[in-house]
Amino acid sequence: MTVGGPTRAFSRRDFDKMIRAGIIGEDERLELIGGRILVMSPESPLHAGTIDLCAEVLHWMFDAGHTVLVQHPLAVDPDDEPEPDLAVVRDDPRDQLADHPHEAVLIVEVAESSLERDRGEKALLYARAGFPDYWIVNLIDRRVEVHRDPTPDGYLSVVSLAAEDEIVPLGAPSSRLAVAALLP
Repeated sequence: MTVGGPTRAFSRRDFDKMIRAGIIGEDERLELIGGRILVMSPESPLHAGTIDLCAEVLHWMFDAGHTVLVQHPLAVDPDDEPEPDLAVVRDDPRDQLADHPHEAVLIVEVAESSLERDRGEKALLYARAGFPDYWIVNLIDRRVEVHRDPTPDGYLSVVSLAAEDEIVPLGAPSSRLAVAALLP
């Protein structure tokens, strides 16, 4: 069913107020994209397990000056508060008690049913925010898609890596990893 007519855009401030007021539950799987409150897809065991696998790998790859966030919000701009599957930030967890992080050195989305959205709307959002390194762990094709060189119109570089390839995160250039380590 499609309803016509005007819609109301929400800001991060509106979204946070709704959470504090209990209108939106803290455990609801929602994210704010382009001023729209979107329901996130339910997680299959494969999706959830791959997030855990990738989190372990990222903890190993990045030094103590970084924090690996698992499905936590990023305060991208006034109208966007996505919850990527994984984000690596330069903050200590205590630095995030007053506000969600605004920057990340790496964003990772695990894609099964969300592949089209992660390649489209999410990639554009992350590029516009200037996130330098965005990976999609593509469970359908068993590949990792690496997006780099962000511009306001999207990422200039997109490379699809197979399990036998290696990957080096921009934020941890001394860490080299077989792509297979990120795939279930």
